[in-house]
Amino acid sequence: MTLIRNVAFLLVFYGLSAPIVLIVPFSALFGRNALIAYAVGWARFHRWCARYLLGVRSHYEGPRPRGQVFLAAKHQSMFETLDLVVELGAPAVIMRREFARIPIWGWAARIYGIILVDRAASAAALRALMREAKGARESGRSVMIFPEGTRVKPGDTPPLKSGFAGLYKMLDLPVVPIATDVGRLWPKKGLKRAGVATFRFGDPIPPGLSRAEVEKRVHAAINVLEVPPGY
Repeated sequence: MTLIRNVAFLLVFYGLSAPIVLIVPFSALFGRNALIAYAVGWARFHRWCARYLLGVRSHYEGPRPRGQVFLAAKHQSMFETLDLVVELGAPAVIMRREFARIPIWGWAARIYGIILVDRAASAAALRALMREAKGARESGRSVMIFPEGTRVKPGDTPPLKSGFAGLYKMLDLPVVPIATDVGRLWPKKGLKRAGVATFRFGDPIPPGLSRAEVEKRVHAAINVLEVPPGY
């Protein structure tokens, strides 16, 4: 049954995503807001496919973010990168620059407001990152980052990347940490399994803290969900 679910998801989600992406340039003719709404619609389609084809449902706990905030989320799969866009009202998301190379999608992502970060972390790249994040803040949008920098396995708790602290200081916004255990169901390799993916919003962390303090609090908050014994 698990194999059948995975095949159905691949055929339906990726099969229909191809024409959805090809239509993106037409939605862009109506401006950024129309493109953002189109992107959220695609993310909702992903949520529908995950729930009804794979049997993966999302469950959210904790106080919902209010107003403009800096979101710092645990990253274990592709699932949360799309599901959080739906749940949080289309924040500007910080992603690796490699995604910009995807034909059409990369162009549309820039219009949507994806903030691209260079893994090389050169001084010029960091300045560009700060400049784009500042633009998102000034537009009134929340900004979301996956501060560990890459997908990790459930139970792994790597330190936060250095760019997080710089953005925290520059944005001067409350940080809302988001923990998840979706990697139990949605591994980087292998079949996806049916079940409930939990997301937990932590209490907002105020701006103005020292780097050591904010990194300590965010790191603890995004790693509060326990890994089942024997995982």
